[in-house]
Amino acid sequence: MSEVDGNGIPAPARAPIAGAPTGAALEDALAGRFLRYSAIPSQSDASRTELPTSEGQRELARLLATELTAAGAADVHLSETSVLTARVPATDPSAPAIGFCTHLDTVDSGLSPVVRARAVDYDGVSDGGDLIQDPATGARIRLTEHPELARYAGQRILVSDGTSVLGADDKAGVSTVMQLACDLLTADAAGEGEPHGDVVLSFVPDEEIGLRGVRTMDLGRFDVAWAYTLDSCEIGEVVEETFNAATCTLRVAGVATHPMSGKGVLVNPILIASELIARLDPLETPEHTEDREGYVWVHDVVGDQSTCTLTISIRDHDRAGYEEKKNRLRRIVDEVAAAHPRAGFALEVDDVYANLADARTPGNEHALTHVRTALERLGIAPIPLAMRGGTDGSWLSTQGIFTPNVFTGAHNFHSAAELLPLPSFAASYRVCRELVRLAAGR
Repeated sequence: MSEVDGNGIPAPARAPIAGAPTGAALEDALAGRFLRYSAIPSQSDASRTELPTSEGQRELARLLATELTAAGAADVHLSETSVLTARVPATDPSAPAIGFCTHLDTVDSGLSPVVRARAVDYDGVSDGGDLIQDPATGARIRLTEHPELARYAGQRILVSDGTSVLGADDKAGVSTVMQLACDLLTADAAGEGEPHGDVVLSFVPDEEIGLRGVRTMDLGRFDVAWAYTLDSCEIGEVVEETFNAATCTLRVAGVATHPMSGKGVLVNPILIASELIARLDPLETPEHTEDREGYVWVHDVVGDQSTCTLTISIRDHDRAGYEEKKNRLRRIVDEVAAAHPRAGFALEVDDVYANLADARTPGNEHALTHVRTALERLGIAPIPLAMRGGTDGSWLSTQGIFTPNVFTGAHNFHSAAELLPLPSFAASYRVCRELVRLAAGR
């Protein structure tokens, strides 16, 4: 089968990279890894505080550690929080060390934590162009709801059975990095590999619930000049910006009493919380914003007659706009508190991650330049993004490791309609292989 990029365009003629699988063999290798890893339920659990927040993440990390050790990786280390790090040793000590970071957990979207993935040959014609996820139940991804399907007619596509997310976020990234590492190690051991610097890997838990896992990483074990996350969607996407993100927790303490004697005594914390919500801008929410517009999102309310707790997410790409939103929330809390002197108020504002673009400098922007060069070499049109979210790279970038984000090839993250075309999956691998070459000056 001829080599094409994920958009179905023939890739430019290039000499094959030593030790790298191509065509259907590459797709089969990646799909095999994905099916193996996705079969381990590893949904993170925001209600838990210990890391990892699910045993499946620990199980997956152990499996990856075993596979890397068997492949000959160096410095394989699994921390108490299930952060796995390892290194593909340099064959050119003069080349800079680069890193790849992916996350072990899948998101809790209210669907089944158990993923039953399968590869489907999608012809784009049968069943009205719908993609059948499970013939037994009739679960399908409808072409009318997901017109992007039409681009992938004639391709093999990974999907769930419709009861869960697929988990390409981020097991596609995990699979790609594992395949890359094992191929490099195999080629190097056979004396067939190209010169490269250290390639350092990290697999972290609990990214989906506030980047909790990456914050526990021993950065001494991730000693790289720059890095990449593989945590974006369709082929060609390159995340050059992320949100600045804060999680705000407001606790309102009321005064409880029996309602028969409540006049002048009872202070209802739920009504006070409702009053505060009403003072927020109703058009500054996720459902009313797009592109680089930030938002303030009240996404959890838990209350009774004594207390009420609000959880509020603040997001903005622009640092000044981000700080303004946080300060505006503080002012609103102060105003509501002044109107209800008998209630108690406690506001916590936790800065979760920052815009990785703010860490970009003339000294590290070559990390992004290499991505664009890799895409050009492979004939893939770049899709630069100001991501309406964040990645582990958002945090790593604030720690001095500039970490842009590269596509996995998937669509519809966090939903039962998630899909991963295998040619796009393979394109993500080839981009990563080129990034290793470019770092070594090839």
